[in-house]
Amino acid sequence: MDYGRLTIDGQLEKFREIATRNDLVPEVLGRAAALDLPGWYLTAGCLCQTVWNAVTGRPPAEGIKDYDLFYFDDSDLSWEAENSVIEEGARRFGDLPATVEIRNEARVHLWYEDHFGIPCAPYSSTEAAIDSFPSATSCLGVRLGSEGEWRVYAPHGFADVFNLVVRPNPGHAPRSSYEAKARRWQEQWPELTVLPWPG
Repeated sequence: MDYGRLTIDGQLEKFREIATRNDLVPEVLGRAAALDLPGWYLTAGCLCQTVWNAVTGRPPAEGIKDYDLFYFDDSDLSWEAENSVIEEGARRFGDLPATVEIRNEARVHLWYEDHFGIPCAPYSSTEAAIDSFPSATSCLGVRLGSEGEWRVYAPHGFADVFNLVVRPNPGHAPRSSYEAKARRWQEQWPELTVLPWPG
């Protein structure tokens, strides 16, 4: 079935159904909710890659190297404050058979240029950080609401995710970051169609 041709409500329902086939997704979501971090989302590769696995007939968690947990706390931009959250996360997630990487997106601008070679304006929220991912396809985030309901942020929708299309997100991340990610993803999921960086 071409899930990318479902209505947006249908795509959202199918996305949740597929994502929860990967047992680690609801497990990480539940533990993350208990951390109660401001503006948190489970985001990026672990979500779209779970869908790619389903669409291509692979086991749900195959090839997923980490689970990114983002939050936004601009009340203390010190490394010490972020590291204390990372250490608490290590205690909460350390028994899982996967790496959960926790990052305070309010601090990204402090280290981004050293890492990627170009400056990054401070983000205003976790959603703004998700908007800046190198690939529009992986601009996804999920968190649990107060009643355990899924809160999904998907600024570009789900069609590319279901259709195995990797689309660049120019104007935010550097081209080199997009191309490196796309190469790595296509090695694991050769069925992907990688669209070129424009210009």
